[in-house]
Formats: sequence, structure tokens, C-alpha cells
Amino acid sequence: MFFRKSPPQAGVKFIICGLGNPGIRYENTRHNCGFMVIDDLAKKYFAPVKKLRFKSLTGEAVINGQKCLLMKPSTFMNKSGEAVAEAMRFYKLNPAQVLIICDDVNFEVGVIRIRARGSDGGQNGLKNIIMLGNSDEFPRVRVGVGGKPHPDYDMANWVLSAFLKAEASALEFALANAVGAAEMFTDGDLNGAMNRFNGVKPST
Repeated sequence: MFFRKSPPQAGVKFIICGLGNPGIRYENTRHNCGFMVIDDLAKKYFAPVKKLRFKSLTGEAVINGQKCLLMKPSTFMNKSGEAVAEAMRFYKLNPAQVLIICDDVNFEVGVIRIRARGSDGGQNGLKNIIMLGNSDEFPRVRVGVGGKPHPDYDMANWVLSAFLKAEASALEFALANAVGAAEMFTDGDLNGAMNRFNGVKPST
């Protein structure tokens, strides 16, 4: 017996934007964990993020029956708002339909924190998105990348450093949870995602 799949919606309903810096130099660095989540979503939903649009590499994925634009801005981190604002204008979406995924030095590796709105918390990409979007109502998933190992360590050098091998399993756990949170967001259950994933740590 064959079953016909429900056709996806004609227009993009949600944007899922992972933040990071473009270029090989920044691959697999702490600041680029937003890109990592988008890559995992793209792989899971067979949606290559390769088309250059809205100052970003983009792909379209159907998640929970909703057409979603996956975005990896090709601007640098502190100009991420340019990409997001352009895509929002094109699809006529409001901030509540745009999920931002970014790094956060306030949480250890393996932990994510989901919020429906709020301040940028010192994250420059999110700061630019809030400024150009003229709103702090952007849902966001913050992926913990750990704090500086020493108070005198330069923060820019820290977030642009690569994850350690010892952190690999915790990072994988966090990325999987961030993917799960994005899926629940597209299903209209951001509160459920908060309850399920916020502050959950990998087993040791």
C-alpha cells in the first residue's frame, strides 16, 4: 500500500539561522556552532545549504510540514542582522518566525539554553539582528561553548578557538538537542523545547 505525503506549504513559514563566521579559517570554532546546527539540520532533512541568497548560504527544508529557510550568513558575525533582515523582508516574516542559533560563553559545552525573546547577552551577531530587526522578540537557541579558561585570556581568541577532542561528545549532545529544539520550534512548541532541553547536561 502506498501513502501520499502531504504537500509542503508554498511559502517559507520559518527561518532558522545559525550564526558564525564564513571561511575555512573559522570552521569548527566555538563561534561557529550555529553553523554546525544548520549543517546537521541540512543533513537530516536532505536540504543542502549551498544557494547564495540574502547574503547567506541557504537551503529549504520541510520540517513538521512547514517550509523552512536554513541560513548561514556569509557576512561576518557582527553583521548577521543584514542577512536576517533581508530574508525577513522578502518573506514578510516577523521576528517570532525567525529562530537564531548562536554560541554562548556563559554555558558549558554540552548545555543549550532556549529563549523566546530577550537581550543579546553580549553575543555580537544577535546584537546586530536585534538592532536591524528593531525587536528583541527573536526566539533563540544558545549553545554553550564554555567560558574562558583564564580571566586574562582574550575573549575573541577564545571564541575563535577550536573545540577540544575531550569536548567532542558533549558538543555532539548539544548540537543534537539544538536540532531537536529547532524541530519543536517549527511545530509551534517553543515552550516545550525549553522544558525539554534547557540546562540538560550530557551524561558522564
